[in-house]
Amino acid sequence: MADVVGKNRKILVAVDEGEESMYALSWCLKNVVSPNSKDTLILLYAKPPRAVYSALDGTGYLFSADILATMDKYSNDVAICVMDKAKKMCKELADEVKVEVRVESGDPRDVICQVAEKIDADVLVMGSHGYGLIKRAFLGSVSNHCAQQVKCPVLIVKKPKCSSSGTN
Repeated sequence: MADVVGKNRKILVAVDEGEESMYALSWCLKNVVSPNSKDTLILLYAKPPRAVYSALDGTGYLFSADILATMDKYSNDVAICVMDKAKKMCKELADEVKVEVRVESGDPRDVICQVAEKIDADVLVMGSHGYGLIKRAFLGSVSNHCAQQVKCPVLIVKKPKCSSSGTN
């Protein structure tokens, strides 16, 4: 770890509402971020874009401006909640590390790759949802897409599965 001291690494950590991303952040704070370095931890939340609705939905109901505004407010509230939780974890586990937050709108696959390139990240850290083959085929894998697309190293952290006896 002595070679880390004095470097100004940009460590991009993708966070979302899932336990997997918070586990990845925790793991990163304990194993990647060096307390004696000048690392900057950039927390990124990719806010999904609002679905496009016409004045009438498929059932003939009208979406009012109030409903659309409520949907936008909810989306913003979720982003704030996720970032507050992530910042709190950073303060608890690595108070001396510089933390920046970014909330971007769009498909998480595209947003994460674009931000990693834009900020010239030294490493991208993200959690793995651990989807099986079928779910991954239908839902896609954000971590797999990013691992294939970004130019920097990608660290995909898998949350350990708990055994049925309740111990890890």
